[in-house]
Amino acid sequence: MALFDLLGRSWSMGIIWQLQKGPATFRELQKRCESISPSILNKRIKDLREADIVERTLEGYQLTQRGEELFELLLPFGEWSLVWAEEVFKVTEHPAFETRKN
Repeated sequence: MALFDLLGRSWSMGIIWQLQKGPATFRELQKRCESISPSILNKRIKDLREADIVERTLEGYQLTQRGEELFELLLPFGEWSLVWAEEVFKVTEHPAFETRKN
C-alpha cells in the first residue's frame, strides 16, 4: 500500500491528526472526528494499523513511533495549507486558524 494512497483515503489524515493529541478509544476517536461513520472509522483504523501508523493499547488507539514521525512530517503541510487557503480562498474562519493566532 503506497503511503499517499493511504493518506488520500477519507479520514486517514484526520485520524492521525486526532491521535496526535493522545490515545483514544473507538468512541472517543469517533467523537473527536465528529461526522465520521463507525464503518469508515473502523476501516481507516484497520488500514492505519496494517501500515504500522496506529496501534491499539490498553488506553485505546494511539500513534506508533512511525505514526509520530509521519505526523511531524505532515505539520509543514498543515501550515502551508492554512496559508494557501487564506491567500487563495480568503478562508480565515476555521478552528485551525485559531492555533496560528495564539
